[in-house]
Amino acid sequence: MSGTQLTVTLSGGGADDARAVVRALEGTFGAPDERPADEKATVHTATFGGEAQAGPGDGDGQGADRLSAPVTVTVQGSPEAVRRASDTLTAAFTARDDGAASGDQEQERQLLLEP
Repeated sequence: MSGTQLTVTLSGGGADDARAVVRALEGTFGAPDERPADEKATVHTATFGGEAQAGPGDGDGQGADRLSAPVTVTVQGSPEAVRRASDTLTAAFTARDDGAASGDQEQERQLLLEP
């Protein structure tokens, strides 16, 4: 697993909200495998696997889209990738940390992003 590989699962809100969250992460992780598109889906996922486009925590939240509803985001990957994703999302949105779980080489963190 690359140090920047990250899986993001989003629930709540709609596809536009999911796309806003993914766009916020693109500045730190580059383009995802694909962007959320299914308007009827209740859960969206995106995987970032390329090289980072910015340094750790460089997402500054400037120009972030507004959310229409609360979105629960679960980020999973290396501890460094999860930390960078959490830093980026808390800078871009009003966020509440809902906890983390750590494994041998991966970490998972859940955030609630609010409009």
